[in-house]
Amino acid sequence: MSDTVHRNSRVQLRRAVLSSYLGSVIEYYDFLLYSTVSALVFNRVFFSELDPVVGTVASLGTFATGYLARPLGGVVFGHFGDRLGRKRMLVITMTMMGVVSTLIGLLPTYAQIGVWAPILLVVLRVLQGIAIGGEWGGAVLMSAEHATSRRGLWASFTNAGAPSGMVLSTVVLALVSGAVSEQQFIDWGWRIPFLLSALLLILGLFVRAKVDETPVFASARPKRSESLPLLEVLRHHPRNLLLAIGIGFGAFVVQATLTTFLLSYAVEAGFTRQTVLNVLAVSSVGAVLGIVGFSALSDRIGRRPVVIAGAIGMAVVSFILFPLIDTGSVVSLTVAVVLGQSVVHPAMYGPLAALYTEMFGTRTRYTGASLGYQVSATGAGLAPVVFASMSGGGVSSLAISALIAASCVITAVSIMATKESHRAELGERPDATDAPGEPAVQS
Repeated sequence: MSDTVHRNSRVQLRRAVLSSYLGSVIEYYDFLLYSTVSALVFNRVFFSELDPVVGTVASLGTFATGYLARPLGGVVFGHFGDRLGRKRMLVITMTMMGVVSTLIGLLPTYAQIGVWAPILLVVLRVLQGIAIGGEWGGAVLMSAEHATSRRGLWASFTNAGAPSGMVLSTVVLALVSGAVSEQQFIDWGWRIPFLLSALLLILGLFVRAKVDETPVFASARPKRSESLPLLEVLRHHPRNLLLAIGIGFGAFVVQATLTTFLLSYAVEAGFTRQTVLNVLAVSSVGAVLGIVGFSALSDRIGRRPVVIAGAIGMAVVSFILFPLIDTGSVVSLTVAVVLGQSVVHPAMYGPLAALYTEMFGTRTRYTGASLGYQVSATGAGLAPVVFASMSGGGVSSLAISALIAASCVITAVSIMATKESHRAELGERPDATDAPGEPAVQS
């Protein structure tokens, strides 16, 4: 009997990891596809009446609204995920993201319906943010709570879904962009990758339907008399929540800089759109390997040293990114993006999936992990807008690098204030007030 149970648990773990990875790939394909197109096209499609610089800032502003909506998705889906289960919420978030992205691909332009075009774009972007705000926490928990060992490795596949989704969206954009002229791409070509979301949605739902609810949640189902998960987090785990926000802040600022702001910066520096997309695809492949590798390393030596090393390394690298791009050399551009996205950033980002899971108890884990992660993600939404405004206003790239480095310092200080948790058990304990720096899951 025990052998059968063990085999079944291993099967469910593999299914959970595959489901979480594919779900994350699909969700981030849609979410990051928007970021790429907003940096390259939307200023000419939905903000065509504005000055080019102002149009770029406005376009990236719609990109930011998705990040600002993510904490709401984390709270809403986290609440029901902690009460009803992880799996149900993940089906809803995936469906929501696929439908919304398809609608973006069908959205009329400013020339067709005027001001309603950017308004509807913002509404759909907000819905995207709510969907992905609920997706990440549930996907991470499905893997982490099914795992009995190497939690950092298994949970990391959800985070690896972000650059994988970027690879997929970049490759699709590159194929479409290469198949049509510049004007055709702006007129209608950019819509094709969004419309493909409908096919990805079908695949994702098929895989996700085969995964059982996590055993950790099943053994600790909350009672109706218990307080709301959000209130429990705010009342008993405020320190862990604030630390989670601080830890992720720098990682997200860097992520958005490397995958969004540098796109428009490099194009303005003279690189072709196709060249930038190719470099981004290469660096994203490297990021997948880096995230999984550094997360596996964090299972052996701990989350703290890996994240600290990544944050310090990225603070240094931030000062060479823009000078390398300003050389106008494709080799230098590739070195800058690959060094940042494939080598250094994964160290500060990869272990966060397991770390956030370990910072909260089972009855509040979906809410706590999602809220901490998604609030910190607002840094990714605001960074490209702030940096584009600074660049358009004549501010030197050195000042932008200093802000990136400062965000990395916030991550380093926050993770240093957090107690090591890579050996903590995810079994439930009473949700009492956390001791300073103590993970909420130690038994």
